[in-house]
Amino acid sequence: MSIVLLIALGGALGSVARFLATTAFVRALGATFPYGTLFVNVLGSFVIGLFYVLLAEKAGVKAEWRAFLMVGVLGGFTTFSSFSLESVALIAQAHYWRAALYIGSSIILCLAGTALGMALARHS
Repeated sequence: MSIVLLIALGGALGSVARFLATTAFVRALGATFPYGTLFVNVLGSFVIGLFYVLLAEKAGVKAEWRAFLMVGVLGGFTTFSSFSLESVALIAQAHYWRAALYIGSSIILCLAGTALGMALARHS
C-alpha cells in the first residue's frame, strides 16, 4: 500500500478519535475551557514519544507503518491548529487568564508527555 494512502487512512482514524474525545470532554465538563483539545494534545505528545522509541529505535518498524501511526493517526489526533484558534479566541474574548493557562499548560504538558513517553519506552 502506498505510504500516502497509509497516512491518509491513519489521519482519518486519528481525526475521528479526536472528535470523539473532544466531544466527550465537552459533554462531561462543558465548553468554558478547551479540556478536550488539551487532553488530545497531551496524550498525542506522550504517544508520539512512546511510538518513536518503540517503533523507530527499538523495533525498527518499517517507515510506512511509522508514517501511518505517527504522521497519520497522531497527526489527525493532535490538534495544534485547533489549539491556536482556541487560544486566539480566548484572547479576543478578553479571557486572558484562561488563554495564558491554556497556552502554558499545553506547551508544558505536551513537552512533558513526549519526554515521558520516550523515557517509558526506553526503560521497558
